[in-house]
Amino acid sequence: MKLEVLTVNENQEGQNIIIGKIKELINYKNLEPGDKLPSERMLSEKFGVTRSNVRDAIQKLEFYGLLKSIPQSGTFVANIGVVAMNGMIDDILRLESPDFKSLVETRILLELKTVRLASLRRTKEDLQNIKEALDAYREKAISGEDAVQEDLLFHLSIAKASGNATMNMFMLTITPQIIMDFEKYHVCDKGQAVKGIKEHTEIYNAIEAQDPVLAKQKMKDHFSLLYQYCYNS
Repeated sequence: MKLEVLTVNENQEGQNIIIGKIKELINYKNLEPGDKLPSERMLSEKFGVTRSNVRDAIQKLEFYGLLKSIPQSGTFVANIGVVAMNGMIDDILRLESPDFKSLVETRILLELKTVRLASLRRTKEDLQNIKEALDAYREKAISGEDAVQEDLLFHLSIAKASGNATMNMFMLTITPQIIMDFEKYHVCDKGQAVKGIKEHTEIYNAIEAQDPVLAKQKMKDHFSLLYQYCYNS
């Protein structure tokens, strides 16, 4: 399994332009909560962009609770006042792309929570998925190949096992940029990949044993290098 690597801000500027146009459309047509937006096809033609570009912008506004898409029905304005919506959209458009340290710090905080929950809630299927990701990482690390994606897939499988959809979503959101930045900032050398096999195995064993205290500690130990990068550099 491979992760599609895209930088977070690769098409952010274009996406923000579309979001701004959607805001203008809502205001121009005086759309109220519950009113339906034109279809993706109509919006793409109106804005002169692809449907996938429109879909990405709509999904971002859905993420912030400003729009709501219903399968087979369309996209609707969420139950929020126009003034509040305009303010929130303006805030979204002013958001800056997070720096690498911020992403890593967020990842550490999330994973200390997800590994604890995973150890309490994991199913047999979750364990199998985590084990498969661990085995894939081990194979790459031992062969001396780049194992960054396999490393993060291991952690994503733990996030999924936590049973918390929101935490899992956040992990999926920040993972692609982290993949790009690991090599850019040279945070982990190849020797760390082999060391990671033991650390990943210990995390897996703690989850399998359903020991949340041990699982959290092993994850914290695993992140010791990232702690140093975030707080000592």
